[in-house]
This record gives sequence, structure tokens and C-alpha cells, in this order.
Amino acid sequence: MPKEQYRETYVGRKISHVTFNVDSPAAIQQAAHIQVITKNLYAQDGQRVPAPYGVLDRRMGTNQKDANCDTCGLGLAECVGHYGYIHLALPVFHVGYFRSIITILQTICKNCSRVMLAEPLRRAYRRKFMNPELSYLQKKNLRAAVHKKAKACTKCPNCDSLNGMVKKSPAGILKIIHDKYRTKKPTDAVVKRVLKDFHEAKESNKELTTMINSGLIVEMSPVEVLDIFRRIPDDDIPLLGMNGLTRPEHLILTRLPVPPLCIRPSVVSDIKAGTNEDDLTMKQSEILLINDVISRHIASGGKSELVQEDWDYLQLHVALYINSEMSGIPLSMQPKKPGRGLVQRLKGKQGRFRGNLSGKRVDFSSRTVISPDPNLQIQEVGVPVHVAKILTYPERVFPANLQWLRKLVCNGPDVHPGANYVQQRGLKHKKYLKYGNREKIAQELKCGDIVERHLVDGDVVLFNRQPSLHKLSIMCHRARVQPQRTFRFNECVCTPYNADFDGDEMNMHLPQTEEARAEALILMGNKSNLVTPRNGELLIAATQDFITGGYLMTQRDTFFTKDEASQLAACLLAGPDATMRIDMPPPAILKPRKLWTGKQIFSLIMKPNKKCEVKANLETKGKNYTGNKDMCVQDSYVIIRNSELLCGSMDKSTLGSGTKNSIFYILLRDWGEEYAVRGMWRLARMASYYMMNRGFSFGIIDVTPGKKLIEAKNKLLEAGYSKCDGYILEMEKGTLQCQPGCTMEETLEAVMLSELSSIRELAAKACFRELHPTNAPLIMAQSGSKGSNINISQMIACVGQQALNGKRVPNGFEDRSLPHFERHSKIPAARGFVENSFYSGLTPTEFFFHTMGGREGLVDTAVKTAETGYLQRRLVKSLEDLVLHYDMTVRNAMGEVVEFRYGSDGLDPSYMEGKDRPVDLARVLADCGALVKQLERLTLTQLVQFLRVCHHKYQRSVIEPGTAVGALAAQMTLKTFHFAGVASMNITQGVPRVKEIINASRNISTPIITAELMQPRDQEICTSKLKIKPGNVQIVSEWAVKVSAEAGRAGAWLNLALQQLARQLPAVVVKGLPQVYHTLGIEAAKSTIISEIQAVMEGHGMSVDRRHVELLAGQMTARGEVLGITRYGLARMKESVLNLASFEKTADHLFDAAYYGQTDCIEGVSESIILGVPAAIGTGVLQLLHQHPRAEPLQPRELLFDRPEFHSSIWE
Repeated sequence: MPKEQYRETYVGRKISHVTFNVDSPAAIQQAAHIQVITKNLYAQDGQRVPAPYGVLDRRMGTNQKDANCDTCGLGLAECVGHYGYIHLALPVFHVGYFRSIITILQTICKNCSRVMLAEPLRRAYRRKFMNPELSYLQKKNLRAAVHKKAKACTKCPNCDSLNGMVKKSPAGILKIIHDKYRTKKPTDAVVKRVLKDFHEAKESNKELTTMINSGLIVEMSPVEVLDIFRRIPDDDIPLLGMNGLTRPEHLILTRLPVPPLCIRPSVVSDIKAGTNEDDLTMKQSEILLINDVISRHIASGGKSELVQEDWDYLQLHVALYINSEMSGIPLSMQPKKPGRGLVQRLKGKQGRFRGNLSGKRVDFSSRTVISPDPNLQIQEVGVPVHVAKILTYPERVFPANLQWLRKLVCNGPDVHPGANYVQQRGLKHKKYLKYGNREKIAQELKCGDIVERHLVDGDVVLFNRQPSLHKLSIMCHRARVQPQRTFRFNECVCTPYNADFDGDEMNMHLPQTEEARAEALILMGNKSNLVTPRNGELLIAATQDFITGGYLMTQRDTFFTKDEASQLAACLLAGPDATMRIDMPPPAILKPRKLWTGKQIFSLIMKPNKKCEVKANLETKGKNYTGNKDMCVQDSYVIIRNSELLCGSMDKSTLGSGTKNSIFYILLRDWGEEYAVRGMWRLARMASYYMMNRGFSFGIIDVTPGKKLIEAKNKLLEAGYSKCDGYILEMEKGTLQCQPGCTMEETLEAVMLSELSSIRELAAKACFRELHPTNAPLIMAQSGSKGSNINISQMIACVGQQALNGKRVPNGFEDRSLPHFERHSKIPAARGFVENSFYSGLTPTEFFFHTMGGREGLVDTAVKTAETGYLQRRLVKSLEDLVLHYDMTVRNAMGEVVEFRYGSDGLDPSYMEGKDRPVDLARVLADCGALVKQLERLTLTQLVQFLRVCHHKYQRSVIEPGTAVGALAAQMTLKTFHFAGVASMNITQGVPRVKEIINASRNISTPIITAELMQPRDQEICTSKLKIKPGNVQIVSEWAVKVSAEAGRAGAWLNLALQQLARQLPAVVVKGLPQVYHTLGIEAAKSTIISEIQAVMEGHGMSVDRRHVELLAGQMTARGEVLGITRYGLARMKESVLNLASFEKTADHLFDAAYYGQTDCIEGVSESIILGVPAAIGTGVLQLLHQHPRAEPLQPRELLFDRPEFHSSIWE
């Protein structure tokens, strides 16, 4: 049955909330269809028939295709399964509630089972617990408060009996001991009375002396605990944090539910006889066996030691059935092979929560290898015909598409475009079109039928590449069916997906309803996502060869004849521009023959004809700008006026992504996304055609150094080496001047490193002087399409110093880096300097050093990827439900406000044209000036136009309500830093620093206090000490230092000095969030988080919009304390059980929720995904209300005996 449109009529099925609690033995029995008694799996007749009343009894469902369930009579696919139960011969502790059982025992009296609180306290706490508005977190805190008070009580206020310490026994597994007389002295009468028998035994056996005190400690068996719990009065249950549905005795197992067969299937093997049973089935069989043994022992009056031993064994196996990863099991009792318990099925990446509920496999998806295709438009994706025949879309028949769909039905499933199935209106079954009379079915098509047709050109598809680190990793494209066997798309779209074509695979999904298609096209559309929400920079833009092509075309010495120019202009005629008119500009050179410059032809990309209204204006420095606007030597000052390139050559800064000065950014912001996308496509076609005809190759000849270059390099090396030898000599003599805070050894390392690094830089400069402007690697480096100056100099001149951890290669075991050098050698070659180039080849030692450097890069990247992946998961889990509402506040799923106005101005980061600002005023003014023909004073019209444009841009950049700002902030704050933080002595950088901030770590690795000097320029003041006697300084507390002033004339100025200090104090920053919070308060902590994260990002040359960082800081501090984004912080931020369980510590959260009787109201994102409810973010924020017409109020009916004559007064 194909998906219908989503209608509100399905609302009745929506799960409104989920309540957790602990089942009572009666409820377990009531839910079960059968009591499981026998340990045998199969009957003894050799027919493989499940044993009646065994764990594989067919009344609990079926796990074979050919058998039916004995309870409901349905087959494997329809029967949902039925529960059974095992009645345990003796009660055992539930491993999940073991800590809760100990807590309850510490809270109540072991004699009268009352909570050990005085009556007034008990009443006060009960009143607090009964408050219906009590949140989950408050409930936990209240229970902890009751526990703390009761635990300290040694004498019960109700029955005056003695209570001691209750704790887990260190001796056995899941044993509880009660140290009743812990507070009493050995001379106490009570203790003497208890130990009387032991002393008598000691007389006859002196070895018992050491064991006497153990007589004061009582072991509590599950039977005793069960008895105590049963006597707890109902009035005291709320004080334990439980709700009315659960009682403490339910935490001790007397009956064990047996799950249905369908969740523990047997695997029947054709090869060998017998079946492979599930771990749960085998564990239940073992439990039944031990149960049987215990029952027989009890019935026959066996030895108590035997019963106790079997009881411990039963306790262990029931615990392993629930959680198979228990620690502390004695070697004698350890199971032969570890199985999978119930908890193991739920937790972890492959468990139920993360593997099957939060993330699922989907239908209507495809995956294959990707290839580039510059002829496709930016928003198109080429789909192999093979895929198009399998993916179908359910199209409803109506008069306009009837003939077309008939044709598709006639084509059938094997011819594209065709159809696979037809669902006729009113019928339940679909007709498969591979067989049967297709012509007849086509003629019978009528309005309202549904045809599952093949994917065709123009269909809306979602395209995705993993890992999906940000929202642009899945975008919406239009399909274009092609005969090849790979997905193809324009290379301009590689950046957001981070895709390359070395064998990457990508996924494509086909949305199945009209609503889904509309939402995908508008919200996820490729055109709507040209910019990144991280800081509003362009992300989809020209890459690699397109930039090289644009750079070469716009060089000063590029000229085209009429034929060449016309041919290049004709490249623009395709797709939507196929019938476009192109107006060629007048040629730049008329004699001796007409020639057009590359800049003129390039300008056609922006404005192909006079009718085109686009007037782009841009003035910016290019990548190779040398510092003279009018006559830049490299021709790298770009001026575009009214869509005409007047000067400057195009490069990565004006064509590529990651900048706000590119042509496409100007087109997008001033003229709309359609023009920007079309401009990119024109460039892709023109540049690739130009490069194909011009030729652009990169061979070994391009990296061959000339004689001059080799001589220059040798001179540089000689000079550098002699300097280094000089430094080594100075150190050996002890005359090397040490740098501040460094030993002589460290100083030598520092000066050698800087000297050797400069050799590579100088060699690179010499290299560029020698290379011809047509050199391919040079062109690529200068245009910014691939590679850098360092790469070129390493290939041609000198590979340079190899660094490990930002230092030279260290010595190994025997005071040398490799066995090829002398011990204690300090020469450059022995510590990782590579003087050869890749062209000349490396010597063996140089090769080893080079591989060491490369290895460090690889390991670092792998570690960082894993760390940032986990960091991102934590961030997303904590921020996922933050949504901007229609009152412009940012709230979480519970409706609690995190920010009163998003980013304090309510603007969308992806629309910021300036740095964090919605309008780049200077550019708008220049743009308005360029549009006015003659020079004149600033007129009122111009001013009004300027203000109107600014206002329009501001209004456009107000963020849309319903935006999932939290998830965006989580994605944008983290982009993997692919380079290691430079390991300097005193500061943590990069991922480790971000991790410290986000975890709100108490002990950070490099604590620093930053203070500003009042007059940084005055050297004398900086060097002089404060003349204060040590006796005048007192440390009052953690956050206060008292300095008393000297008596005398200075006291008069004290007041002014103090005010000055108060003004200076906020500029003193202590690096450690908890310290800042405790000293200066929550607002200071919030602003510290923001400034610290921004500082790390800027240190790595990454700009992130402040709004994202502010939101993250807001979430961490919204509860009035600094909560790290860790499993502990998250548990204090969120109430939802399902959200917490789907993050970490799954079993603990579920057991806790059941103990407290917690209700989850399915409001957040994780919970909605788990239960298949539309989440309240984006378009799901809205709900429709139906206003029902009010019925007329009913008139009171005249009563039968309500007559005036019956109303006579009794006094008459």
C-alpha cells in the first residue's frame, strides 16, 4: 500500500505519553498466557516439537514460517507474540534495582518498616512529594534529601529500635549486609548480649577470636527484605519517591516474565541437526533447572547450605539474564560463554535504541558511486536508468495526467519511463505490471487510482553523503535520468557534501508524497542552501578546474579571435538558456585583426545580453594582490561595474567558496539565487570548454629545477648550515644566550628550528623567481584552485624541516634519532632536516624522517575525527530540541526559554553580509553610486533608495520561526580541525580546548589568568614591584583577597584607587568555567564560554557566527548553573526518559524512570523519532485548530408539575 498524504485523521493513533513503572507479580501473571514450568526445550519424541509448558511452547507465539501460534492462531508475520512467566522458588534481587533496594533499606527502619523521620518532617516532605507540578529532577533531589536525613538516623523515631549501616556486601555477589551495632562500643550492654553466645563458643575454640565481630553484622536475604518491604505502610511510599502504582516489594523478583518467541527466535540449520537457540532462551532454561532443584531441596528438607548455594546460583543467573556484563562474579560461578542479556539488547550503538529506534533503514533509497559532470546544472543529479526503473513514485490519476500515465502503464516495469504497480481505487491489492494485460489495465485507469511510476526527469530527490556532519550534507536536487551507471552532479556542489570522485558513494532518496516534495524543494533545495549557516559564506561555488579556467581566461594576455570568442559564447546556450540571445561586446582590438579579451568574454557569464537586468558591482583585492590598486603587478585588484569585468584576474577569492567577496555571492545577495546558480553553471561550461581546447597538463618537466635554482639553493643551504654549526659551537662553549624561560638546550632547538624553516621559505622564493608564468603548478597555486607555494617549493627545491609535535625530530633510545648518525649529534640532517626535493628524491634517512612526519598527521587526523564525532553527538543530543518560536524566543521541548531573542537580534546567520551584520553598508553605497549615470550630489532619491535597500536586506535576514536553531548551532560549532593544535608550552588549543569548554571541566590542563596592565606602554611601572608588605595581604576565602593599605597620606586616595580597581577587575579572566561561575556568577560564565570558543575558532582561522556560540552558552547556563554537555550535565538539563536512554547509560535511565513512575510526554526530537510522531520543529511547529460552530444553548424544559397552582404558600 503506497503512503497516503499525511492527514490529521491519523492523530488518534499518536501516542500522547509513555509511563514507566515496575510490574507487580500479579500484573506479570495477568499479562502471561502460560506458566513455564519445564526446563526441556523440546519433547523427548525426536520430532522437534516444543515441550509443553517449556520456554519454546507455541502458546507464546511461533518462530517458524510453517507453524501457527496456539494462542491466536496467526502465522509468524501476524502474531505479535504472548508472554509467559516463571514462578521463582525463592525471591531474588533485581540487578537493575539493587542500588534502589539498598537506598530504601537505608531510609526505613528494619524493625517497623517506617521511614526514619520525625512526624513533622515526614508531613512536610510528604506535602512536597504530593505536589503535582514536581519535575523529575526535583523528585530525585527530594528523595536524595529524605535519604540523607534518614540515613543519619541510628534510632528509629517510631519504634526506638536500633538501625545501623546497610551496604552491599564485599563478599558475595548481590548480597546486602546490615551493620546494626556499628555505632555502639564493644563494652555496651546491647553488644555484650548479642555476643554472649560467641564468647561461649570462643572458650572451646580459640581460633574464633578474630571472627567474633562478624557476629554483629547481619546478612539480609531477599526473603527478609521482601518481608520488610511488604510491611511499609502506604503513607510512607511517596517519601521513597515512588508513585502509587509501584510498591517497594515489586523491586524483588518472585515471578520472572518470559518474553514471546518472536524476539528470541531459534535458528534451524539445514546442514547440521538441531537448532541454535537464543541466549535468552538458554538462560531461561538454566533458571528453570536451578528453580526445580531448589524446589526439590525444600520439599525433601535438604541441607540449608545446599539450598543457600543453589539460591546464590539462581540469583546470579537471573541477574545475568537481565544484565550479562556484571562484574565481580567469582571464578567458580562464571558462565562458560558470555551471552547477551536484556540490557545488552538495548544499549550501545547496535542496541535497540540507537540501532533500531533512533536510526533505521529506509525504503525508496538507492546508493552507488559518484562521478563529476560539468554539463549538469547546479541543482541537477544524474540518475542511472537502472535505478530509475526501481525507485517509484505513487502518482494519483486526474484528468490532466491520465493520457501520460496510460502510456507509462503500457510501457510496464522494464521500459523507462514506465510503471511497476497500479493501485485501483477501492481495492486493497496492487497489480504488478510485469504480468497481465497492461493495455487493458491502462484503459481501465480512472481518476483517483494510484500509479507507481518510475522516477523521471525533474523528480524531486534527496541526495546525501555520509558522514552527515551538517545540514548541507543532505540537499534536494532534480533528477536527470541518464544511461550511465553512476550518480553524476556538477563539481560546484562538492564542497557541502565534502565529496571527491576517488570511489565515494552517495545515497539518493525519493520522497513519496506531494507535501514531502514541496518541503524538500523549498527548505532543502540546492538553490536555497548556497550559503553555510555557520557564517553566511558561500559554500556552493566554483572549484578546481573552473577556477583555473576563469583565472587563465581573465589574464591580461588572453585574446580570442571572432571564431574562438563566438565558440566560447555559444557554450552558454544550453538548458534554460538554450534560446537566449547573446550580445557580443565590441572587440578590444580592431587592427590588424579583431580580438576580444578574455575579460570581455568572461563578463558574458554575468550579463549575456542588453536585456538582462543584472548589474553586479564588486571591488576587491584578489589572492595575489601586491599593494597598488591602480597598477597591481599581478593584475589582482578586481573591479566589476554594472556586470562588466574592468580589471583584475579571477581566482579563488572571487570565484570560490568560503568568501563574501565572490561574484556569485554578490549575484546571490543583490539579484537572487536563480542568477547566482545560473552564473555558476555558465562558468562551469565555459571554463571546462576553454580548458579542453587550450590544454592544461602537469608533467615532470613542470617540477624540474633549472641550473640557477640549484645553485641558489646550494648557497642557501651552505649559509644556513654554517649558521647552525655556529649555534652548536656556541652551546658547547656555553656562550649561547638563553631565551627567556628556556634552558640552553631548548634555546638551541628554537633558533635551529627557525633558521631551518627560513631556508625552505627562501628556497620557495628563489623557486618562484625562476618559474615561468605558464608553469602549471604555479598557475594552480596562484589561482588558488589546488596546492600552495609550500607544495611547489617541496617538489622543486627543498622539502624542509620535518616536525613532530611542533619540534624537531627527537632522539631515540641511544641519544640519536636514527642509527645512521653519531650519538648526541645536533646537525640539521640528524634531527629531521630534508635538503632534497621530491624531484631529486630523498636519501634513506630523509625518507624515514618524512614518513615520521606523515604518520603523525594521519594518526592525529584519525584521533581528532573520533573525538569530534563524539563531541558532535553530545552537542546534538543536548541542543536538538531548541526551536525558534513565533514570539522570537528560543525554547526547548518543555517550553522553557533558553534565549529571549535569538542571538539578541533575531537575525539568521546565513544572511549576514558583513561580519555578523545583515548589511555591508559600504558595498550597498558603492552599488547605489554605480547605478547612477552622471556625477552629482547625493540626492534625496539616492538616499531614499539606499535606506530602502538596507531596510529590505535587514527584513530579509530576520530568522524564520520554526528554525531548528539548536541543531544548527551544534553542527556549526564543530567542523573537524584537520590540523593539530600547535603544542606550545602554556596553552591548550584546537579540539582539546573546545572539549574542555563544552565539558565544563573543573581541572583544565593549562589554567591561565589574563590581566591587562593599566599603562602597558610605561616600562618603569611594569617593572617596578607593588610596594606592599607581606603582612598586609590576607587570603580571606577562595574568592577574596584582603589587602590593607598603609596608614598615612596614601589613605586619602584609597577611595579613588578602589573605584579604579573595580573598573579594571572585569578585564581579568580566569580560564576555568566553574571558577568563573563561583566567583563572578552565571552571566560571567556564559560570556566566558562565548569568548573562549570564539578565541579557539579564530586561532584556527575559522569564523563562526556568534549567534551559534551564544546559543550553546545559553543552553549550558540556562538552568542557573554551568552544566557541561556530558552524560551528567544532560541528565540535569533534560526530563525526557527516552531522550536520556537514547544517549548513554540506557539501562540506568530506564530503571530509574520505572522506580519513580516517570511519564515521558513525547515532546522532544529523539522521543518523536523513536515513536514515529512528527517532531515539533520546522514545519511540525504548527498545529491546525478547528473552530466548531457553537450550538444554541438549550432552553430549560417546562417541568410537569411546575405549575402556579402548586406553588400556593403553606401559610395561607
